[in-house]
Amino acid sequence: MPRQPLFYVLRLERFVRPSLKGIFIVSRIRLEAGSEPFPGLKLVQLRGRGGFADVWEAIDSRGRRIAVKFMASRNSVSSVKEMRSIQAIQKLNHPNLLRIDQVWSIPDYIVISMELSDGSLLDLLDVYLEEYRTPLGAPLVIGYLKQAAEGLDFLNAPRHPFENRKVGFQHCDVKPSNLLLSGEVVKLADFGLCTPLISLQSSYSRAGTLDFSAPEVHRGYLAETSDQYGLAITYYYLRTGRFPFPAKKGSFSREHSYSRPAPDLSLVRRGERRVLEQALELEPTKRWPNCSTMMAAMEEYSHRPDPELADSSLDMRLMAAGSRH
Repeated sequence: MPRQPLFYVLRLERFVRPSLKGIFIVSRIRLEAGSEPFPGLKLVQLRGRGGFADVWEAIDSRGRRIAVKFMASRNSVSSVKEMRSIQAIQKLNHPNLLRIDQVWSIPDYIVISMELSDGSLLDLLDVYLEEYRTPLGAPLVIGYLKQAAEGLDFLNAPRHPFENRKVGFQHCDVKPSNLLLSGEVVKLADFGLCTPLISLQSSYSRAGTLDFSAPEVHRGYLAETSDQYGLAITYYYLRTGRFPFPAKKGSFSREHSYSRPAPDLSLVRRGERRVLEQALELEPTKRWPNCSTMMAAMEEYSHRPDPELADSSLDMRLMAAGSRH
């Protein structure tokens, strides 16, 4: 039997754990190394910090090293929605999805304990840029993103029970920092924005990371291939260290519809461009059938000779582009 999530509820400044006889009194959660925000959970070191969440390495009551994410709760309505989605993802089992162990709901935070990874693909890119002065090569990126594609296709498939129906989930924040490495295994992580897709297109409240978001997300809805769009931008970013579009400043806006220009994919080989161009189509139905099909096409093109641009000239083109900024 899988362990049930733990839920903490605020009652007169006390956190009540229904499954235990005792009541733990906590005046304030301290997120710092060495502290124990909950009995049996000791924080070791901060592993990552985002706009709305901190991820800590911690030691649980059984002595295991785990990751614990503290997500800021914006309001009760959004917190309930996020909790439902995370609980649904917690039940899924796939080698390329990060395992979620437990979920807590406490004042001001949703807290998630999960398996600890070695780092992210963004960390790996940073190492390559610093140590070798070059982004990741095509074979390496393809090998990693083929795994990510398998996880995404499993997540996106309309086969998961959710509120008395079978749905597919869109991750809604596919990017290098959310693709974690456990050894050589890639695991999709950070399911806080994960959204069930009830129909071919579903309304969406415009959230995620601007530079990796599909055009339909900027227009307020999701499609079956929205995650594929983020995976395509992730591929280009890992290969070049650059985005295929001008960076968009600010945040999602309801005042106007955002239209992206045609992508600039000139820093990768012609075969790679062909695959990415289809994945980055403005119309969601014109993209690849799924993420694995996209990555299979990328792998096939990678084996073909490309007289227009050899891999050996990529560094020169990147340096030339960098000199213009």
